[in-house]
Amino acid sequence: MIELLVLDVDGTLTNGQITFSSNGIESKSFDVSDGLAISVWTRHLGKKVAIITGRNSVIVEQRAKELNIKHLYQGVKNKLEVLENILKEENLNLSQVAAIGDDLNDYKMLKAVELSFTPQNGSHYIKDIVDVVCTKSGGDGAVREMIEHIVKKDNLESEFLAAWL
Repeated sequence: MIELLVLDVDGTLTNGQITFSSNGIESKSFDVSDGLAISVWTRHLGKKVAIITGRNSVIVEQRAKELNIKHLYQGVKNKLEVLENILKEENLNLSQVAAIGDDLNDYKMLKAVELSFTPQNGSHYIKDIVDVVCTKSGGDGAVREMIEHIVKKDNLESEFLAAWL
């Protein structure tokens, strides 16, 4: 059973676009349906979420805090190494992990976990190695699709839906 979700940010939780204002202020857009599913995953199902991303962003820190995500790692070069440290801390193993990523810096991590996903707009190199290619693109509900897939696979659908009904 999946206990931990690992999420990339740019191209997964967002559409991969980074916008800078003339003052150098960065902006990103997140899909609210991803956030709702993440909240149910953690708050109602009692599961864990980690964000492991290659970039540093105050916006990502704010979003993780808003979604009550305990594990936030930014500026990461070796995502699998960080994941292994999280697993030690949480007393979990790779067979309890599902991850989503869209590009080559996610490759080793996606190969290692029990269940791997990429958004529809993920790199073809990643599409070739993951278990599930989402029908949704990054920043457009791919993480929600991932969570719903896992909820069905792990027979948690009634608990997931109970949060809404």
